[in-house]
Amino acid sequence: MKEIADKIAPYIHQTPVLTSDSLNGLFGCHVFFKCENFQKTGSFKIRGASHAILSLSPEQRSKGVVTHSSGNFAQALAKAASLLGIEAYIVMPDNAPMVKVDAVHDFGATIIRCKPTIKAREEAAKKLEAETGATFVHPSNQLTVIQGQGTSAYELLEEYPEIKVIFVPVGGGGLIGGTVLAAKRKNEQILVFGGEPKAADDAYRSLQSGKIESNITTDTIADGLRTQLGEYNFPIILNHVEEIYTVSEVEIVAAMKLIWERLKIVIEPSSAAAVAALWQQKSNFNGQNVGIILSGGNVDLEKLPF
Repeated sequence: MKEIADKIAPYIHQTPVLTSDSLNGLFGCHVFFKCENFQKTGSFKIRGASHAILSLSPEQRSKGVVTHSSGNFAQALAKAASLLGIEAYIVMPDNAPMVKVDAVHDFGATIIRCKPTIKAREEAAKKLEAETGATFVHPSNQLTVIQGQGTSAYELLEEYPEIKVIFVPVGGGGLIGGTVLAAKRKNEQILVFGGEPKAADDAYRSLQSGKIESNITTDTIADGLRTQLGEYNFPIILNHVEEIYTVSEVEIVAAMKLIWERLKIVIEPSSAAAVAALWQQKSNFNGQNVGIILSGGNVDLEKLPF
C-alpha cells in the first residue's frame, strides 16, 4: 500500500485527521476522523481515479477514460484526467446533484446524461467506449480503484497506529474494500465496519446471503451510496469486513448535523452514514480507538436536510 500511496501522492492531498473531546464523550470512545471531505474534488475518490489512470499504458491513456457516476467519482476521474492531460468522458444520471455536475464540467470532461438507473448508466458508458476507444474505469469495482481508495486508511493508520476499529460508509464497495485491505496489511487485528442506508441496503443483505444482492430501493439522501457491490470488491468485503450496520434517513441527517455543529466542517450525507453507524452501535465500542473515514463533503447548499 505504501508503493501505491507514494505513486499517487503528487495528485492528491494527504488529508488531516480531526478529533473532538465532545464527540469522544458522546460516543464513549476515542474517535479519529479522516477528513476526505478536504480531498481534491471534495471526496476520497480521486485516490482510486488517479491510481487507475496511472496504471494504464501510454496507448490507453492517449484515448482517454470513461466512467459512470452520480457525482463524486465523476469529479475525481475528470480531475485526475485533467492533471494527467488526458480526455475524460463521464456518464451522469439525470438526478445527480447539480453541484457535482457543474464541477465535472469545470474540470473539462465531456458529460453525457442518462436515466437514473444502473442499466442506463452502464449502457451509455459502453456506447462511449465503442465510439471513442476510451478505457472504462469503474467507480468502485476495479482492483486499481479499490487499491487507490485504500490509501486513505493507510495514511490514517500510519498517523494513528493505535486505531483498532474503522468505520466506513458503504455504497459501491470500493472504499470499504480498499480500507479493509490496507487495515489488514497493517494489523490483522483491526476490525472494519460499514455504515449503509437502510433505503439502499444491498451490501448488508449481501453479507447475510453470501452473494451479491441488488438494491430494492435507492430512496436515500446519501446519493453517493445508491450503487451496489461488484464481483471484485464483494469477495474482499465478504471475507474481511466484520459487519455492516444499516442506518435510517433520520440517523444519517442527525449524524451529518452533528459533524457540522461539533467539528465545524462540511460533510455530505454519504459520509454521515458511517458516523451514524458508530453512534447507533456506540455501546459496542466503549473506550476503543476508532477511525472514521469522512468520505466526502460535496453538498448542494440549496438542498440541506436541516
